Amino acid sequence: MTIKKKKSPFSPIAITLSFLVFLVPLILLVLRLLSFQSPQTSPIPTNPSKPPTKSSFSTLMSHPRPTTQNSQLTTLIAVGDIMLGRYCNVQMIKNKDWRFLFLKTADLTQSVDITFGNLESPIVENCPSTSTGMIFCARPESIEGLKFAGFDILSVANNHILNYGQKGLEQTVDLLAKNNIFPSQDNKITRYQVNNVIFDFLSFDLISNPLTNLSDRKFLSMAKLISSEAENVDILIVSLHWGNEYQKTPTEQQKQLAHQIIDSGAKVIIGHHPHVTQPVESYHDGLIFYSLGNFVFDQPWSEETKKGKIAEILFEGKNIKSYELTPIYIQNYCQPQSLQ
Repeated sequence: MTIKKKKSPFSPIAITLSFLVFLVPLILLVLRLLSFQSPQTSPIPTNPSKPPTKSSFSTLMSHPRPTTQNSQLTTLIAVGDIMLGRYCNVQMIKNKDWRFLFLKTADLTQSVDITFGNLESPIVENCPSTSTGMIFCARPESIEGLKFAGFDILSVANNHILNYGQKGLEQTVDLLAKNNIFPSQDNKITRYQVNNVIFDFLSFDLISNPLTNLSDRKFLSMAKLISSEAENVDILIVSLHWGNEYQKTPTEQQKQLAHQIIDSGAKVIIGHHPHVTQPVESYHDGLIFYSLGNFVFDQPWSEETKKGKIAEILFEGKNIKSYELTPIYIQNYCQPQSLQ
């Protein structure tokens, strides 16, 4: 039996015309949208600053560092004493995180052109885990925390860096260098260049090798080195391990010494060792931070030893433009946290 198909009520011509009636307005609408000119946006400017170069190494830092947007401006952060041994070492092991000590401050210390601190403990192989004693050391793995925090330069001129002898100091210096962190050693110049500005760092341990007065041979040698170096660099930073522990004010001899150092050409003095904060002084065209207190240290037995300050200094070319102090408070025995 043959089945006859039902004839459609619409002819092919009618269907084509209906389709065109729908399609043409749609095409016109698309063309109109394509011809619409949106407001022109300016491209995001690229950072004109050159990446920091390190005079002693052929490789750049392993962590990216944002530089100040204005190439004429450079920001330096300085912190107080950093001791990665004793209970601080125990805390890192307990939390299974070598970055633990810096988790609450790294956002700030990573964010500038140069980050500086005083490393109060040697980093050595086979460092024992202990929460007591006055012989400090840290494990090699602790370098991960220093890198994470963004440190570029660390002074190793202090009275605990030789707790494991000359060999311990050499291991520390080598490990820092291999991880693109400059060690600033006692009575030696460390150079760092960023934003076309050359910074020199000079560190002195005046606790192990104290000055008797400002006319003794050691001071005259210091003053000569500072004066000579200041003539050959854009900005000279002097780090001093000095003063009396747990005292909130510097001595008169410290003030005289600091003034002499600024008069000799230094721009900034960064003081460590008292474990408590001391005043800041603007002297001539320089800044003197007599003590920034503790940054990472297991001294929870007093409120003052759990406090410290982060100094943030803004340079315009070769001159100091401004500075700011951020207070910190140490929690969990060794973990600093910003109070701002």
